[in-house]
Amino acid sequence: MKRAREKVVDENEAPQASQKSKKHKSCSYGSVFGESDLHASVDWGNLPHHIILRVFQFLPLVDRARASSVCRRWNEIFHIPDLWRRFEFELNQPATSYLKSTHPDLIQQIIKRHADHLQYVSFKVDSSTESAEAACNILSQLVNCSIKTLGLISTAKPSFMNVSKAHFASALTVVFVNSKSLSSIKVDDTPLDDPSLKVLVANNSDTLKLLKMSSCPHVSPAGILCVADQCHGLKELALNYYILSDELLLALSSEKHVDLEHLRIDVVSENPGQVEFHTIKKQSWDALVKHSPKVNIVMYFFLYEEEFDAFFREETPVTHLYFGRAVSKAMLGRIGMNCPRLIELVVCANGLQPLDNELIQIAERCKNLTAMGLGECEVTCRGFIEFVKMCGGRLTQLSIMEEVLIPDSDYSLDRLHLEVSKHLGRMWFPDMMPTW
Repeated sequence: MKRAREKVVDENEAPQASQKSKKHKSCSYGSVFGESDLHASVDWGNLPHHIILRVFQFLPLVDRARASSVCRRWNEIFHIPDLWRRFEFELNQPATSYLKSTHPDLIQQIIKRHADHLQYVSFKVDSSTESAEAACNILSQLVNCSIKTLGLISTAKPSFMNVSKAHFASALTVVFVNSKSLSSIKVDDTPLDDPSLKVLVANNSDTLKLLKMSSCPHVSPAGILCVADQCHGLKELALNYYILSDELLLALSSEKHVDLEHLRIDVVSENPGQVEFHTIKKQSWDALVKHSPKVNIVMYFFLYEEEFDAFFREETPVTHLYFGRAVSKAMLGRIGMNCPRLIELVVCANGLQPLDNELIQIAERCKNLTAMGLGECEVTCRGFIEFVKMCGGRLTQLSIMEEVLIPDSDYSLDRLHLEVSKHLGRMWFPDMMPTW
C-alpha cells in the first residue's frame, strides 16, 4: 500500500518528470526510506563511471549478469576489461542452475571477449558435483588466456573430488599449457595428479612462486619433488606431510633455488591409529634453514596422542605450531626442548594436568616466541605469570581463556591481570567464554 501511495503522489505532482523518466529509461527510482523523502530519487543510470565499476567488482557472476541488464550504460560497464582482470566465479548449485536456464551463453561470451584480460581467477564451488563440473568446463575454455593466479576453492566437500580425474586433469592442462605465466596456484581438495604437475612445470617453471595443494591424494612425493627441482623461483609452498621428504627439502635448498619464504605443512590423521608418520632428518631441516634462514615453517596438527611419536624428537626449525586436537604434556615438553625458532604456538586442548613447567621451558628456550594461545588446558596463575615474566613485552599476542587459569594462594584472577599487564607493558585480560 505504501508503494501504491508513492506512485500516486509522483504521478499527480510531477507528471512531466514521470514521462521524461519513461522516455529516457534513466533507471530512476523513488526513495522508500521514509515519507519525508518521497520526492527524492537516485539516477542509477547516471552514477559516476568509477562508482558503478566499483559496485560491479564486489558482485559475484550471477549478480553481475543481473545488474548488467539494468540499463545500456551498466551493460557497457559490465564488459570493461578492468572488471575482468581479477574475478572469482562463485558456482554454487542455485547459481549454476540460474546460468543454465537464464544465461546459457553468458560464460562463453565472457571468455570470448575477456579471456586475454583474466589474470587473477578463482573458482569457489559448493559440495555439488554440478558446480565443480561447471568450473572444469569454464577452465577448459580458457585457451587464449594469460592467467597469473588460479584458485580452486571448495566451500564444502566433496565438490572437485567428485569430478572424474580425467576431466579435472584435462581442464587444468588447458590453463597450464596456455597461460605460461602462472605465478600462484591454490588447488586444495582436488584430484590433481603428478602428470598435471609435470605439465605445469613444463610451461610455467620460470614464473611459479606460490603453490598450495593440501589434500590432493593423487600427488606423490615424486610429483612435488619435480616442482621443487624445476621451479627455482618458488617462494611459498603448502602441502600435506605425507608429501614432505628429505629429498624435497634438499631440492628446496639447492644453490639454484631462491630463498623459500613460507613452508606450510598439514599433518592430518586420515585413518586414526592406522598411519605411521615418517620422520624428517635433522640434516634436511638444517639444509633448508641454512639456504633460507628467514623461512617460516608452519605446521598444523590434527592427530591423536598416539600418532605424535615421529615429531620433534630432534631439533626442528618450525616457527608456527597449531594443534587442533589434544596434545600431551610430553609433546609440549619436546617442543620446548627442540623448537628454538618457534614464533607462535596455539594449543586447542591438553587435558587436566597443569602445563606450568612446559610453558616455562618454552619461554626459556624459544627466544623468538611472540604469540601464544591456549584453549582447553590448565595453568596455575603462578606458573602463567612466570611464563609471561620470562617472555616480557615480546608477547604481542596472548590469548588465554579465563577457564584455563587456576587461582592459587599467591594470585587471584583479579590480581593476575594486573601482574600480567605489568610484564607485557600494556593492559591485558584473559578471554571470556561467550554466553549465549
